[in-house]
Amino acid sequence: MIKTDARATLVEAAGIISAGGIVAYRTDTFYGLGADPLNRDAVRSIRSLKGREEAKPILLLISDEGELERFLISRSEVFQGLAQRHWPGPLTLIGLARPELPDELTAGTGTIGVRLPADERVRNLVRICGGALTATSANLSGSLPARSAEEVQTYFPDEIDLIIDSGEVTVAEPSTVVDLSDKGPRIIREGIIKREHLGIIGDPFSS
Repeated sequence: MIKTDARATLVEAAGIISAGGIVAYRTDTFYGLGADPLNRDAVRSIRSLKGREEAKPILLLISDEGELERFLISRSEVFQGLAQRHWPGPLTLIGLARPELPDELTAGTGTIGVRLPADERVRNLVRICGGALTATSANLSGSLPARSAEEVQTYFPDEIDLIIDSGEVTVAEPSTVVDLSDKGPRIIREGIIKREHLGIIGDPFSS
């Protein structure tokens, strides 16, 4: 079911998330599949829908930087520096996950990727839905990410509780992903934010 992103739709989405359901919504990049990240069954359902490999963690969008405490053990100086420089924005930062997070979310890696989106409408939706939402792309694994609500429905005709139509995606690239969970920062995916714009002086970025 596709509905426009009116206030009533966002409230409906919050009820669906609270009940363990799945919504599709436009993130700050492409359309994503949203569920309560602490609900094991809901996250497992997303993996099943996508046919997603078990070894890949599912990233999160947060509404406010204070939500990080719920998901990360700690934040390094490099993490703090990158967040300060690029958040809100299309930069996903991977850190050490709190041990109580479901394996369905972290895929047993002990890490989790989080992003604070620049789009205020997206942050508002995430806030209404509890402060954090899964944001894995709304497509079958191996397929192109959905750029519109209609494309989401093509991928998932009946399996999603609600598709929130916020218009067609205007960006051409996904978020940039940086892994900060190990000894040094490592670029996992170079997306909208390019390598040359990432570095804080002295950071040993490597692919």
